[in-house]
Amino acid sequence: MASGSDRNPIIIGGLPSQVPDFDPEETEEWLASLDAAVDERGRERARYLMLRLIERAREKRVAVPEMRSTDYVNTIATKDEPFFPGNEEIERKVLNATRWNAAVMVSRAQRPGIGVGGHIATFASSASLYDVGFNHFFRGKDDGKGGDQIFFQGHASPGIYARAYLLDRLSEQQLDAFRQEKSKAPYGLSSYPHPRLMPDFWEFPTVSMGLGPLGAIYQARMNRYMEARGIADTSDSHVWAYLGDGEMDEPESLGQLSIAARENLDNLTFVVNCNLQRLDGPVRGNGKVIQELESQFRGAGWNVIKLVWDRSWDPLLAQDRDGILVNKLNTTPDGQFQTYATETGGYIRDHFFGGDHRLRAMVENMTDQQIQHLGRGGHDHKKVYAAYAAAKAHKGQPTVILAQTVKGWTLGPNFEGRNATHQMKKLTVEDLKRFRDRLHIPITDAQLEAGAPPYYHPGRNSEEIQYMHDRRKGLGGYVPTRVVRAKPLALPEDKTYAAAKKGSGQQSIATTMAFVRILKDLMRDKEIGKRFVLIAPDEYRTFGMDAFFPSAKIYNPLGQQYEAVDRDLLLAYKESPTGQMLHDGISEAGCTASLIAAGSAYATHGEPLIPVYVFYSMFGFQRTGDQFWQMADQLSRGFVLGATAGRTTLTGEGLQHADGHSHLLASTNPGCVAYDPAFGYEIAHIVQDGLRRMYGETADGKPGEDVFYYLTVYNEPIQHPAEPADVDVEGILKGIHRYAQGTAGTIPAQIMASGVAVPWALEAQRILAEEWNVRADVWSATSWNELRRDAVEVEEHNLLHPEEEQRVPYVTRKLSHAEGPFVAVSDWMRAVPDQISRWVPGRYTSLGADGFGFADTRGAARRYFHIDAQSIVLAVLTELARDGKVDRSVLKQAVDRYQLLDVTAADPGAAGGDA
Repeated sequence: MASGSDRNPIIIGGLPSQVPDFDPEETEEWLASLDAAVDERGRERARYLMLRLIERAREKRVAVPEMRSTDYVNTIATKDEPFFPGNEEIERKVLNATRWNAAVMVSRAQRPGIGVGGHIATFASSASLYDVGFNHFFRGKDDGKGGDQIFFQGHASPGIYARAYLLDRLSEQQLDAFRQEKSKAPYGLSSYPHPRLMPDFWEFPTVSMGLGPLGAIYQARMNRYMEARGIADTSDSHVWAYLGDGEMDEPESLGQLSIAARENLDNLTFVVNCNLQRLDGPVRGNGKVIQELESQFRGAGWNVIKLVWDRSWDPLLAQDRDGILVNKLNTTPDGQFQTYATETGGYIRDHFFGGDHRLRAMVENMTDQQIQHLGRGGHDHKKVYAAYAAAKAHKGQPTVILAQTVKGWTLGPNFEGRNATHQMKKLTVEDLKRFRDRLHIPITDAQLEAGAPPYYHPGRNSEEIQYMHDRRKGLGGYVPTRVVRAKPLALPEDKTYAAAKKGSGQQSIATTMAFVRILKDLMRDKEIGKRFVLIAPDEYRTFGMDAFFPSAKIYNPLGQQYEAVDRDLLLAYKESPTGQMLHDGISEAGCTASLIAAGSAYATHGEPLIPVYVFYSMFGFQRTGDQFWQMADQLSRGFVLGATAGRTTLTGEGLQHADGHSHLLASTNPGCVAYDPAFGYEIAHIVQDGLRRMYGETADGKPGEDVFYYLTVYNEPIQHPAEPADVDVEGILKGIHRYAQGTAGTIPAQIMASGVAVPWALEAQRILAEEWNVRADVWSATSWNELRRDAVEVEEHNLLHPEEEQRVPYVTRKLSHAEGPFVAVSDWMRAVPDQISRWVPGRYTSLGADGFGFADTRGAARRYFHIDAQSIVLAVLTELARDGKVDRSVLKQAVDRYQLLDVTAADPGAAGGDA
């Protein structure tokens, strides 16, 4: 017989488990001794004594585990559960109605002729987890603050809609328009939490698995950041993230746990719905996912609350004096527990309790039905309430609640615990009858047999519905709700941008530094300066932003508890609890999550923040593109800087650092306004317009547009010209303006360039005039993407309005009086400028850096890709030859004269220039 000392530890995270104490008097003596040591000698002495005891225990070969994984029982003992303040009978009725309507909504969406589907089983398993939150914990926004931020699990959305229906927040017409957003407009409901599609309802998009937990961590951190900086009172806001145990396999789900523990984010609670199933199979069939997650979270420094069993297990655990039951729970794999969820009580009696006479004795007075209904903790309102209350009360650590449930719970034997449950979208009439009976829903067989199953509403004046309304009023309003209370910001005057518009004079600076200078002036502004949130993945110095360290400082809730090694330098590293800069280490995913949280603060907390996220351009859209979609969905705003941009500009770094395609990736995101500026004055106008569009007042009186700006900036120093007197601001913002008109030569041509390629185009313009009698105009294409977006919108309008005067794309109008041919060039692959080819009014060709990048001098790289000035000359001459304006013999002359087949013949170009 196993003794208590041979078993696993019974103290879990500072809270006693449900395992019984075999000698309470002896235990009390040990605890009293520890208490006396703390009281009389202090915590440090008590810590020393504990460490010596552990050391001695190991000397005596007493197993002392690392406390990473504990018994497969509830963390909170029954005797420690708080009083449940709700009316459980009413809450069960409410939840049953919600369960019914959620399943019926999905089933009706799968009716013939529609067939848009939906998911039933996820909410069925997590319904109690949500219901307790709605009734007792989730704070609303009626007090004018941000309330709680709740990251609902994407596949559970039908249940959230169903509850909103009971509260008259959604109509039956809207439930019947689930997943029919256009065909049933304006009543359509989005498939999952999508703020862009339902901007008054959802707050956080979560169905791209793994991004919910990541976003929740950085939302909790952003709440603390805003409070520390005096921007918003977020002290009452709590972040809840509802996740699946299968979802925790996503690297993003667990990748940033440490920051939550490191910054003591006790305003954050993860609720992991451990129904032991992925989308179509067991999560850890041969293992135990709850134990595994407990180890990972505990190891990362989180407070872990395990909610494994419902109250029906309490009497069994109370009589488990030998630990045989706990040992059986510990050693039974998840795949077997999934099977038990689908089997009879007799099967469970034989296979779970039948292997030991002591286990058989525990259930000998229980019927098979009672054994079958030994339930999972995530379905027990009182147990869930106890876990939530403990999470909210815990200080100094984030908390994860690992709640065991059954996928498809209450849906009947064809659904519960089945591997195919996730893909099952429609209930048969027999399924519906069983489901109705189990939930005690007053709907007749005739109603179910007549066609589509009906929704159920107890009535607006019923006790259940009034209870729901009272609970939400007591908690500050209905959730989920997205409210935009922010007012338009008073934006800086034109003079703020004056320095950038003057150019750099004789000094050569990169466009990255030109942007940083503009940012520095903006951060001095008394109205909006404090609202800027600087974000970088451990690369501020590379981007020339260390100048902000002394004044803005780096945010650290603990301050700087050490002397910086560079403290004697003017630009020394400075950390502060009120710091403005987020320095998140080498984590683009973490930085983008900060960007999203800051960029949506105008809605979450009613206080606009202006995030400025600067990163290596190659590691932006490519590495975290899914999060930029999340950002657009969440209606976040801000500036994204792809620094060290281009395929040939970042010398020496090589293939994985050479970005020649992020503008193509940006073009796929409808919420992204992307620019590739060449000079400081262009950047000034783009930033000024971005602030106006995102943070000023729109034409219809709204506080800003739901877009974000992406600017690619380079690390190659050039001389920036002053803004011309006749500056074409409209052209800069719409995507193209003529920068330098050709003044020499007689044969016309047009060169269109963006970003760092504009100086090459200017050099090509000079060579063409001096050596080939070609008069070329140089156009700065500040945004290939915006030009294409405008043209597509024009064509769409013309397609649907043939009776109206046909509109003309901006790029076509802009170039209508320019005599071709047109040659486009950039430090991007040709597909970037080729986006506008069909709308250019004349012969068009492009040059680009197609292929993998590599480490070499800028000159050699550009000669290799044939995008340098001499290659542009050849391209122009080639197009002129096709038009018969020059003889084809000059092409071979140009190839030989400029040695275009020899990369070593190219001028190496400017070196250095990190910023």
